[in-house]
Order: sequence, then C-alpha cells, then structure tokens
Amino acid sequence: MTEPNIPVTEDELHAYVDNELPAERRGDVEAWLAAHPDEAARVHSWRAMADALHARYDGVLDEAVPKRLELERLERQPRRWIYGAVAATLAAFIAGGGIGWVARGAAAAPSTFQSFTVDALDAHRLYVVEVRHPVEVPGSERDHLQAWLTKRCGWAVRAPELAGLKLVGGRLLPGPSGPASFLMYEGASGERFTVYTAKAKTEATQMRYAVQGGDGALFWADRGVAYVVSGGSDRNRLTQVAQSVYDQMEKSGG
Repeated sequence: MTEPNIPVTEDELHAYVDNELPAERRGDVEAWLAAHPDEAARVHSWRAMADALHARYDGVLDEAVPKRLELERLERQPRRWIYGAVAATLAAFIAGGGIGWVARGAAAAPSTFQSFTVDALDAHRLYVVEVRHPVEVPGSERDHLQAWLTKRCGWAVRAPELAGLKLVGGRLLPGPSGPASFLMYEGASGERFTVYTAKAKTEATQMRYAVQGGDGALFWADRGVAYVVSGGSDRNRLTQVAQSVYDQMEKSGG
C-alpha cells in the first residue's frame, strides 16, 4: 500500500497515460488528478496524442530495428536488400515556382539519394511512435542540442523555427558516412516531422521526393551536407515544412 500523500511526479503521469503505473498507485494518481483539473487536462491531451500516434504508426511497431540505427555498431552493413523494395517508390520531385528549389549543381546519384532517404525514413518511422522517449535531448534545451550535435557531427547543426510546429528535441544517429543529426518536430494534432542531416559528397542537388510505407521524405544536399525532411503522406504539407527548413538553412549558411 502506498501513501496517498506522496506527491505525484511527472514520470508517474506519463506512466499513467501509458498504462504502466503500478495498480496500487493508480487510485492515488486519479484522485490527485480529480483535485487538479489543469493537470488532468494536460494528461488528457497526452492520452489523445498517444492514441493518435498509435493509430497512425502501430503498423510499424513490430518491425525489427534497422541495424544501421544501432549506435554500437562500428561497421555499416550492405543495404542492397532494401533498395529493391524501395526503388519502385522513389520519384523525382519537381517544385513548381518555389524560390530556392532550382538545382545549383548536378543531381544526386541514385545511390546517394536512396542511401540518405532510406536511413532517414527508417529513423523517422522508428522514433515518431515514441511518446515518452522520442529524443535524447529535449527541445527545451535547444542551444545545448545544437551545440552538442554540431560538435559530434562536424558541421553547424541548426534546429530551425517551424511555424505551427514545436521542437520535440533531437538525437545523434549513425549516417551513411559518419554521424547524423536527427531533429523531431510536433504539431498541435500530434503530427510529427523529422529533419535528418549527414555529410554527403554531393555538393548541391535539387529537391527530390520519396515515399515508403505511407511516409514521405524530401531530400536535398548543399555545401557537403544532405538533408531529409520526413513526415506523413500529405505531400503539400511536407513541402511547406521542407521549404521552411531549406530557407532557414540558406540564411544561416548551412
């Protein structure tokens, strides 16, 4: 039996939403929520967001974690097996009149495009389903997150301000040729977008679109860094987000 006067913690509230709270503590938390309507409303919003995420992404929960996302692996494994499955869904993206989307160099070789896009979509689909631990560093520590990723990745990593989206945070991932930065954003309805960046030999490419399993991604490269913005199946919305990321990276110099 637990003492009902023990303060309810933030972790307990998350555990309550995830149905992971010990049974003997559940009644105490529910009583506390009944006496704190503002906190009860916050918990309700978490549960609604969790339900929306599960409805959207539960289909990928049972998929094996891609080996390339395991940080302890020192060598990347051949990815030929996945190219065949993805190649049929990869398509060039042609922007109509969008400023800044014109190629400033040769288009990326298919292998570069596929390599980065497959990795980015794998990471996107793996982490957007997480409610409690989607990132390593929270968005509330934006300055620390940018400095940490910049130091580890070797280029200036910036977390852009995206209209209508909140920075959830970010994490460090292995990329095709070294470390990669991974930033996650979330809208009021629980919709999530991710920004994956890693070093690339291709200097400049136009925007290219890919879709895999209902999720879309926009890829481009500039000044030796490749970017992939991933999101849901709404291509227009994804393009708006990617355009904003692109514009801000241009203004900051990469």
